[in-house]
Amino acid sequence: MSRPLRIEYPGAWYHVMNRGRRSEVTFPEYKDYYRFIDLLKESCELWNIHISAYCLMPNHYHLLIHTPDGNLSRCMRHINGVYTQRYNKAHGCDGQLFRGRFKSIIVEGDPYLLQLVRYVHRNPLRANLAKNMDNYKWSSHAGYISNAKKWDWLHKDFILSMLTSDPVSQVSAYKHFVHMNDSKELLGVLESPKWPPFLGGKQFLNWIKQTFFESKREKEVPDSVHLAPDLSQIKAAVCDYYSIHVSILHKTQRGVPNEPRDVAIYLMRLLRQEDLQTIGKNFGLCNYSSVSTVIDRVKSHMDKNRMFRSQVEEIKSKIKKIQTKT
Repeated sequence: MSRPLRIEYPGAWYHVMNRGRRSEVTFPEYKDYYRFIDLLKESCELWNIHISAYCLMPNHYHLLIHTPDGNLSRCMRHINGVYTQRYNKAHGCDGQLFRGRFKSIIVEGDPYLLQLVRYVHRNPLRANLAKNMDNYKWSSHAGYISNAKKWDWLHKDFILSMLTSDPVSQVSAYKHFVHMNDSKELLGVLESPKWPPFLGGKQFLNWIKQTFFESKREKEVPDSVHLAPDLSQIKAAVCDYYSIHVSILHKTQRGVPNEPRDVAIYLMRLLRQEDLQTIGKNFGLCNYSSVSTVIDRVKSHMDKNRMFRSQVEEIKSKIKKIQTKT
């Protein structure tokens, strides 16, 4: 099984979800819910993480996590593993409880954090498990409307301050916000079978791509393609280097070399790992074998010609700069 794309850095925010194996119930008894919540509290102290929202459903859970130390994978391994051990001991069983690797989506700050808190807390309503959030015991919603010290572990002050800087008005502002309907855009993302690896504005997404693409470009992490530069960015860098119009990249004439087009095709394959047929469609080549020939030709030329290899590397650097600027 291919590994999911995990991007970790100090201060990152994540929406995390995991389901029971084969969608089996993971919290069959009240005591199981309490076991998991106690484990969340322990993990905050043990791994220096901040949990700003949670919702435990019968067969899955949702978490909104902030990681000052950039250690999401390690702390989630602990949470899933320890809860499975405690669950198995309590119920006299063994083996895997969750379906495997947790789903996570890295999140930009405001306004996505507020929307995610609302999404997490409204899960019981969407699933028809409660008619009112106040009546659902297994989410952090109660912590947002309470001043009780038992909720001091919940990282809610930062979220509330995003609604208003006035501490007196924060709870009422939260109540008003959380009773509004969820963002249709956010629902479309989180209710789909496959999550994108990140959620945020264009500048945030470009920063993620520019910072982590090279380190995550591995065959066993197929989702690393999400970090890859767009085809338009590849074409723009090639055209800028050769001082040509983009239309030149689509010119094909038997016996006439087109180095800029060949380099763009090679970089699309290298950086985006696109299949040959898709590359051919983007450059007006009907036969995928022609694309393969172009790629092999560029590789051979790079092996034999150090100057040409340096030119291709320079174009790759231009692509990074374009990602940063856009």
